[in-house]
Amino acid sequence: MRLDGRRQSSNFEDRRGKRTGMKIAGGGIGALIIAALIAWVSGGNPLDVISSQGGQLMTGGAPQKEYVSTPEDEELALFSRQILAGTEDVWTEIFRENGLEYKPPKLVLYDGAVQSACGGADASVGPFYCSADQSVYIDLSFFRNMRRDLGADGDFAYAYVIAHEVGHHVQHLLGTLDNAHSRMARLDKAGANKESVRLELQADFYAGVWAHNDNKRFRSLEPGDIEEALDAASKIGDDYLQKKARGYAVPESFNHGTSAQRGRWLRKGLSTGRVSDGDTFALDYTAL
Repeated sequence: MRLDGRRQSSNFEDRRGKRTGMKIAGGGIGALIIAALIAWVSGGNPLDVISSQGGQLMTGGAPQKEYVSTPEDEELALFSRQILAGTEDVWTEIFRENGLEYKPPKLVLYDGAVQSACGGADASVGPFYCSADQSVYIDLSFFRNMRRDLGADGDFAYAYVIAHEVGHHVQHLLGTLDNAHSRMARLDKAGANKESVRLELQADFYAGVWAHNDNKRFRSLEPGDIEEALDAASKIGDDYLQKKARGYAVPESFNHGTSAQRGRWLRKGLSTGRVSDGDTFALDYTAL
């Protein structure tokens, strides 16, 4: 991506090196990180992985290792702030065009563990959006894990990660997120899974909408960028990840979308750049 000279967002909080006193109990980060990484990129709640594996976030315990930033970390921090600024520019304009006001989320960088308004989280849960404090939380080591464990790499693939989380913030501002969660609470497991798929595919679509309009404003996309993001999308579908983990897929358990669906909705957002084309809740489920 071409980001030279682009501004950095001021909606930023750097908590790296600030200890929380939290640790994982009832298991270990090594045992959870792959499952939680897959949960994040699949659009799920990584905290559910920790719960299901018997882990708990606790206070106290052994002191955490002191954080020492690296040149790569600082490059990723700058990159993240520039991408967030790009989402601010694009979504502010889109909301204004529709008679609405866009209130951007805060980006919180942390290392190891963090406390959000949605609860405590360990780095192994991956990036997440908390609607209670309207913030996106990222431990920069996630990008290295993404490259190593999923083979998804490249600056636009990383930008897709951030833009997807901002997409959930857009859903929150529009009321989509809370409405979907309310419906999910009233449905059985199969119905709730389908609602989750709709939410995640729309967040993918919104990531594409951002990229389309960011490129229109700044000519930010370079050859190969779109392929990077689509490659990442192809590796985060429920079918791909389930087959990778256990050799087969269970379609009735899908709650994030298949590789084909995620790639299709990301590509659709990239192609049209129009929010009105991304109502995943208006379509019959089989048409997603």
